[in-house]
Amino acid sequence: MRLAAENQLAVAHFAIRSERASDIAAREALLDASFGTNRGLRTCQRLRDGRAPAEGLAFTAVRDDGPVGTVRLWHVKAGGRPALVLGPLAVDPSCRGLGIGAALMHHALSAAAERGHGAVILLGDAPWYGRFGFTAEKTTNLSLPGPFERARLLGLELSDGALDGACGMILPTGAPLTRRTAKPRRHPARAA
Repeated sequence: MRLAAENQLAVAHFAIRSERASDIAAREALLDASFGTNRGLRTCQRLRDGRAPAEGLAFTAVRDDGPVGTVRLWHVKAGGRPALVLGPLAVDPSCRGLGIGAALMHHALSAAAERGHGAVILLGDAPWYGRFGFTAEKTTNLSLPGPFERARLLGLELSDGALDGACGMILPTGAPLTRRTAKPRRHPARAA
């Protein structure tokens, strides 16, 4: 029994650090594996298109063999209120169930609070995100720029009252992408 516990600890070993430019290709592959190659068509992608993640709020979970998890936060206005949108959060399928996703969530939320942000919004599964304090209570009067399931629009106040009275469309406000922050382009395969 002790050997099994020791093996699980060895398997679960990972670290969370700020995202690096060298992580981007692995991050894109991880997101494709987690959400499919059509992930760019999702409604929340409209909040990220052409924008850089919020400064200091893009993280990578790594193991000895490289990136195994990712999360980013993005600046938005939520019905006129400043907020962050979290996502996507992804963990390598071979590493799910090891606590990497929860660790990324705790790390990202702690970093956002330390930087003085008041609220985080996301589109996700209420049972999973609820354990971090996310609810639909403060998002009932908010909308996204595209189709979405109302019950999946969740918010978390990092400062009391940060989403009080928030009503209307969630719109991107983050810095535009620069050459330095742009993700790598995918080139279609050329015919031989």
